[in-house]
Amino acid sequence: RDEIIGSAGNRHVNDNVSSGSTMEVDDRLSHLEQRVQLQEDELQLLKAELADALRRLGYCEELTQPGAGAGGKRPTVAAPTKVRQLLQALPSKPLTLSNGYVQQKRIGGYPSSPSSPKKEVLLSIKRKSMSTERLSTARREMVSDSRSRTTSSSSSACGRKDGYVRMFLRGRPVTMHMPDQKRDSYSLDHKGALPEHKLKLQWVYGYRGRDCRSNLYLLPTGEIVYFNASVVVLYNVEEQQQRHYLVCLVHLGIHPDMVTIATGQVAGTSKDGKLLPPHVRVWDSVSLNTLHVIGMGVFDRAVTCVAFSKSNGGAHLCAVDDANDHILSVWNWQKEKQLADVKCSNDSVLASAFHPMDANLIVTCGKSHLNFWTMDGNTLTKRQGLFEKNEKPKYVLCVAFAENGDTITGDSSGNIYVWAKGGNRISQVVARAHEGGIFSLCVLKDGTLVSGGGKDRRMVLWDHNYHKQSEMEVPEALGPVRSVTEGKQGELLVGTTKNAILTGSFPETLNPIVQGHTDELWGLDIHPSMEQFVTCGQDKQVHLWDSNSHQPLWSKTIEDPGRSAGFHPSGAVLAVGTMTGRWLVLDADTRDLVFMHTDGNEIISNIKYSPDGNFLAVGSHDNFVYIYAVMENGKKYSRVGKCTGHSSFVTHLDWSVDSQYIVTNSGDYEILFWEASSGKHVTSMDLLRNVEWATSTCVLGFSVFGVWPDGADGTDINAVCRSNDSSLLASADDFGKVHLFSNPCSQPRAPSHTYGGHSSHVTNVAFLHDDSHLISTGGKDTSILQWVVA
Repeated sequence: RDEIIGSAGNRHVNDNVSSGSTMEVDDRLSHLEQRVQLQEDELQLLKAELADALRRLGYCEELTQPGAGAGGKRPTVAAPTKVRQLLQALPSKPLTLSNGYVQQKRIGGYPSSPSSPKKEVLLSIKRKSMSTERLSTARREMVSDSRSRTTSSSSSACGRKDGYVRMFLRGRPVTMHMPDQKRDSYSLDHKGALPEHKLKLQWVYGYRGRDCRSNLYLLPTGEIVYFNASVVVLYNVEEQQQRHYLVCLVHLGIHPDMVTIATGQVAGTSKDGKLLPPHVRVWDSVSLNTLHVIGMGVFDRAVTCVAFSKSNGGAHLCAVDDANDHILSVWNWQKEKQLADVKCSNDSVLASAFHPMDANLIVTCGKSHLNFWTMDGNTLTKRQGLFEKNEKPKYVLCVAFAENGDTITGDSSGNIYVWAKGGNRISQVVARAHEGGIFSLCVLKDGTLVSGGGKDRRMVLWDHNYHKQSEMEVPEALGPVRSVTEGKQGELLVGTTKNAILTGSFPETLNPIVQGHTDELWGLDIHPSMEQFVTCGQDKQVHLWDSNSHQPLWSKTIEDPGRSAGFHPSGAVLAVGTMTGRWLVLDADTRDLVFMHTDGNEIISNIKYSPDGNFLAVGSHDNFVYIYAVMENGKKYSRVGKCTGHSSFVTHLDWSVDSQYIVTNSGDYEILFWEASSGKHVTSMDLLRNVEWATSTCVLGFSVFGVWPDGADGTDINAVCRSNDSSLLASADDFGKVHLFSNPCSQPRAPSHTYGGHSSHVTNVAFLHDDSHLISTGGKDTSILQWVVA
């Protein structure tokens, strides 16, 4: 092992080493760890057999010593022999396999990131105790088991009266104790059943505006269309209904018929787990049926810009991919045929659009450029926009077209430039129209222009001669303008970089109709008796949501990035854990700060009240769990214990139904148990194996281990949650999927219903108090999805 560690260190030093070599080292290390553990078990068995043999020899030797009494009785004092010397160095009784957790440190300390190569998941059942006569047989079985593990991705053995299940994650054994009622009947060979219930996506909270643009439109159906995570949302504001088209996208374009929609896709994964290359998908917004899939295998990384032509009835589609050369391509989308392509720019391309009066003219803009492309046959010819004596901006951020065919651009310097129809020279300038960049331009039906600013958050209305008519400001809490489009009856729809959508008209105020988080999201908990839930993210925002109106009842900005949240059983207060070690308690009705304290300086990954409301457990990345007595219905707190014993950061915790015990998981796959009133580590499995747990959010345990897929990494499952009626178990994984299992989930690789919608790792899941809905949160996609349990 030392040799391999040294080899791994040398390989990291060598800049020329391939990723394959690193993966090979990791695989060899994991394999060696597994072999070491198996050899340790085998050595214990051999020692037990040897001890038993030596005792038998010693007994026989004593019987044959001179002076042995009649009838074969042992002498009072026997002379020392070699056998006795050996016996003194061995245990005083035959060894049995322990049914406790085996402490084994993984090389490197912490679990790997989700991008690390996946390791084997190995399952085996171990006897709680073995008689001396069966040790030889057990040794042979273990040798056989060891050989099978080297050739198979998973293996298992089962005995009827076994005390625990052992699972291996990245070579580490994870021991999970089963209740007494299961010990006689449990078998690993039993196949789990799919749950009777299924999930249906009902609502998507939030909007993706922080890093995408031109993704907000109004359809003739009265629905507004936008996207968040991997879902295109068609939202009818008046009827408070959403429809959804699931894709993995970064841009969308609307056909002139206002029914057909094109979405630019990033590389993703299909339902059956196969890799999907980036492409363009054309679909019907009424039926939600996919009409055409274009450019499969042609694009690189992602399609960042898509647009339909306008003057020829939308027969053509242009797309820009995210390759280093940012290739611009033109397609006959109905025939799925490429007509032309050209290297667009070495720098980022932020927008592309067909001229509304010329099907052969395309305008692209981005970093340090504005280009006019003329298509002739299968050739695209470029003319650069000439800024001449005018200030050349660092970025041309957006493009629109006036009624007379002029091209209008907004840039990072706050200027509006007008480019005469058919030319590439500036004909009119509105200098410093905004302070900071102009992220969106929208020409209204009456020919006037609306511009939206970033830094100044201003919306400005300009007449046909580009004279200012009116302006209004987006509230600071809702963020700078990202996208602007015309809504119903002269109203505007405004998407912001803080992932909100607002509606309003000049000179009135703008009101939010969609809100969301803007940074990585982990914190989630459900109100104990009402159809409400709380979320907190690294954007320092805490939102209390109503699951019926789908709007926040209140929002509060806190001082530190949020990571975890938990309601008091009364629902009167809620606790929020942060990324800095600080945790605070808020009044659930008024959002007022009730209490604040700091434990360490690491992430508070889990914060949870006991079922009786008398204790609060605070799980930290400093490896400790802090326990507080709760007084005055959640208004006052006093520390009563500190759980010390984990060798890695605490990831999950659950309370027992009687509020007497806590079970915790850690980053190195430990399962430990604690006495709540004192924080004392409890090691007696006979005492704990039959404890009933109020919740089931620990990802490691006998009732949940079936959620782990074959070949899983120890970080693949981020969260699990049991329904309140104990019939269902939901899990959140690192691949954007929510899984629904039958509960308990105590069979290897249990079957599940699998649902997509998130575009990054799913960080948390929770059932509403009446099990009518499931809430899931996304990490980097910052989204909240609400699922109907049907």
